[in-house]
Amino acid sequence: MHRFTQVDVFTDELLYGNPVAVVHDADRLDTERMAAFARWTNLSETTFLLTPTDPAADYRLRIFTPNRELPFAGHPTLGSARAWLAAGGVPKADGLVQECAAGLISVRRDGDRLAFAAPPLLREGPAEPGTLTQLAAALRLEPARIVAAHWADNGPGWVVALLPDADTVLSLAPDPTAFGDTRSVGVVGPYPPGGPADFEVRAFSARNMFREDPVTGSLNAGIAQWLIAAGTAPPSYVTSQGTRLGRRGRVHVRQVDGDIWVGGDTVVGVTGTVAL
Repeated sequence: MHRFTQVDVFTDELLYGNPVAVVHDADRLDTERMAAFARWTNLSETTFLLTPTDPAADYRLRIFTPNRELPFAGHPTLGSARAWLAAGGVPKADGLVQECAAGLISVRRDGDRLAFAAPPLLREGPAEPGTLTQLAAALRLEPARIVAAHWADNGPGWVVALLPDADTVLSLAPDPTAFGDTRSVGVVGPYPPGGPADFEVRAFSARNMFREDPVTGSLNAGIAQWLIAAGTAPPSYVTSQGTRLGRRGRVHVRQVDGDIWVGGDTVVGVTGTVAL
């Protein structure tokens, strides 16, 4: 039996964020068993807490979607950190250090809110003309409606389209058949002053089964690294995500001493044990 926690991430109220399933003390589980449980939960991600191999880390994390293992993902990082702390985990220092396939990820506590340091991008730079054309087709937009398109991949393969405004982002009805090789697509558009947030974000994945993700930490991290460096976004801002899905995700981004921190509230929704 393993302790089990399900955490709602990027929300201060249960049911309005993005849930992650967390299995504790998972050292004896093999990869096949982890992958099978992730398929069974059918959440966007399921994670497994393990003993770290790096002495600088507080714990090691493996992250699975129903279809594959990820080197890094944002909302599973924050949700797993919350689950580890709620289970009595004591950090070695002021912050937490997560070991995962992407390396060591710093997580800090700011009251009840947690934030992770955005990992380095694996691929960045302007999207190629062919990718831009494919993005426009997948999003059912005229190419001229895309202000800019940029790679912001920190593991899941994100390419991001900047749109003129949040209303355009919210109006999208993508074509699932048109994504082709561009399988992880983010879109972002600004709200006018006084809006519910500074930007609206949506995330689409066409891997195996097309879906929209409710709230996406890794995508927001990549977007922040691009937009802040380009001067399109200020050093501190808030994004809204999940609106079209009936969620109220809020992602708090802040640049501190050159580092991008991506944070949000977390709510423990389910605790118990699981027989694996």
